[in-house]
Amino acid sequence: MSRCSCSPACSAWLLLTASRYGYMGDELYFLAAGRHLAWGYVDQPPMLPLIAHVMDTIAPGSVFVLRLPAVLAMVASVVFAALIARELGGRAKAQTLTAATCAVSTQFIASGHYLATSTLDPFLWTVVIWLLVRWIRTRSDNLLLWAGMVTAVALYVKFLIGGFWVVAIVALLVFGPRELRRRPKLWAGAAIAVAALVPTLIWQATHGWPQLGMGEAIAAEVDQTWGGRLVWLPSALLTAGFPIGIALLCYGVWRLLRSRQLQPYRFLAWATLGLAVVFIAVDGRSYYIAGMFGPCWAAAAVELETGRAARWWRWLATWPVYVVAALLALPISLPVWPQVWLSANPALPSPTFAFAEIGWPEAARSVADQFAKLPDPAHTALVGESYWSAGALDHYGRPLGLPEPAGPNRGYATLVVPPDSDTSVLFLGADPQPLLGHFTDLRQVGKVDTGTALPSVADDTPLWLATGRLQPWQQIWPHLVNTHN
Repeated sequence: MSRCSCSPACSAWLLLTASRYGYMGDELYFLAAGRHLAWGYVDQPPMLPLIAHVMDTIAPGSVFVLRLPAVLAMVASVVFAALIARELGGRAKAQTLTAATCAVSTQFIASGHYLATSTLDPFLWTVVIWLLVRWIRTRSDNLLLWAGMVTAVALYVKFLIGGFWVVAIVALLVFGPRELRRRPKLWAGAAIAVAALVPTLIWQATHGWPQLGMGEAIAAEVDQTWGGRLVWLPSALLTAGFPIGIALLCYGVWRLLRSRQLQPYRFLAWATLGLAVVFIAVDGRSYYIAGMFGPCWAAAAVELETGRAARWWRWLATWPVYVVAALLALPISLPVWPQVWLSANPALPSPTFAFAEIGWPEAARSVADQFAKLPDPAHTALVGESYWSAGALDHYGRPLGLPEPAGPNRGYATLVVPPDSDTSVLFLGADPQPLLGHFTDLRQVGKVDTGTALPSVADDTPLWLATGRLQPWQQIWPHLVNTHN
């Protein structure tokens, strides 16, 4: 396999599985947010909802088309990681090793399957780092302007790249090349990024800077769901890909710190370590560091190509190991099994978020059946406790006659507020207690049944009917939002 064949291989397995199972919960939220386009949202900048809206306009209801930008980002990540290796002095072998490592990385394979911030953000980081590395080699200042433009795009996907620049600039000031800070076009590029961000910053300011609160919500979620700081490093390493991605990531950081030939790029190792410390300190998610994988893999590959690496490192970077890595990564990154196999064999290895792709149409039908039986459906609001369930009801429920749903969770909270003409509410979720005190009666009226569409996060979710609204929705809604965010 050559470096040129890694990208087609990636695109092949991503395209073959792109339409399997169905929309993931985040994608359903992006589609809903895309129907309420704005310069910002509570939980993110506007790029992903805009992309989702455009792709759904091109091909309404097509999971395959929605995910094409994710596939392209994954394939481009492979290419730009290899280009970083070339800028570091790597020839064909180093570029091939880097591309192949990216192609079997659990993080990059899995993120290429979904349209998500975790897909586009690492790709854009990789492009920015390639521009910086190329500038170090060529001193072509126009590259710094391009870095500013790519940063502007990345800021509209996720504000996280601002953290990269802060840590990277500190590392550059300490370890060089220090002359970068004296280049006017670096600051011109920064001005471009800041100017482009003004509309979404205005949105954040006029809405009380909700993105700042999301940091606390994500930290709490990481502690409760992902194990918090104690498992951050093992989780981050595993996303690099076992065994080759982990090995070359660690070796690449080490060689960037120690190699004389790679000394001009030493700041990349310190930026990687510094960002890891920051993300652990703030309870960030482990995949936040994925944008730093490319340069570390590239540095390791260059050392392997030149023969400066120890023998056991050279043995590790052989094609049998890459084949094993791919065979391990594919079943836990992509929906390679038919959904009926997962229902019949729960022990089968499957993608981490398979449960968030399966069962949404069936869940919507189950809710619609219950909604039709309500005593006054014409004056009953529909609320999904999570932004996933609200997005699913919006996408799959509207054709079934369900009203536009509201959701108090994350960014969905600002999309829809039930009208005051709705005096009752059908609530889909495990915790309806915040409705108490705002309605005269609250009772469970059923559960979601997704049938054979398993595993599904929606299956067995309780349905609650609250009747006799006591206050206007504008008074009730902030209480629900504060409880469920």
